[in-house]
Amino acid sequence: MAPDDPELAILGEKVDHKRSRYPYAIVWTPIPLLTWMLPFIGHMGIAMSSGVIRDFAGPYFVSEDHMAFGRPTKYWMLNPAKVKGGTRGWDTAVSDASEEYRHHMHNLFCDNCHSHVALALNTMHYDRSTSWNMIKLCFLMLIYGKYVSVCAFLKTWLPFLILAGGAVTLALVV
Repeated sequence: MAPDDPELAILGEKVDHKRSRYPYAIVWTPIPLLTWMLPFIGHMGIAMSSGVIRDFAGPYFVSEDHMAFGRPTKYWMLNPAKVKGGTRGWDTAVSDASEEYRHHMHNLFCDNCHSHVALALNTMHYDRSTSWNMIKLCFLMLIYGKYVSVCAFLKTWLPFLILAGGAVTLALVV
């Protein structure tokens, strides 16, 4: 994308891949082993209007500015104009969801990083909806998420392709 791409600038805030700043975005990174087998499953966080990322990184812990599994490889830009309360509503909802999740036990299957992001979106009534959930977010990130670089794409898909290729080769040989 060109540096002057309007998608990279929302209300004057710009994406900065080098500093991992993604204002008004949901971000995603692979989880080793799990993403290698199911490349659409990974770790998710949500950024404040400043671009600083918050992610539910483990039991009773929401990290700020350091995602649990490394720098984002994908991001999905959202529109703060679709938030009840605009920028202030966005930041308040992300902060409130983060505070809530500081009191949650992490569960890989039903109360995880995707749930944290869903709570933030539900709290801010993003796109007039309060029906955000981890399945919807997983699917929409797969469709709308943009890779930050070619290397990020390879980090996500190459292990899966190697494993799948090995499985197919093994199946053909045996």
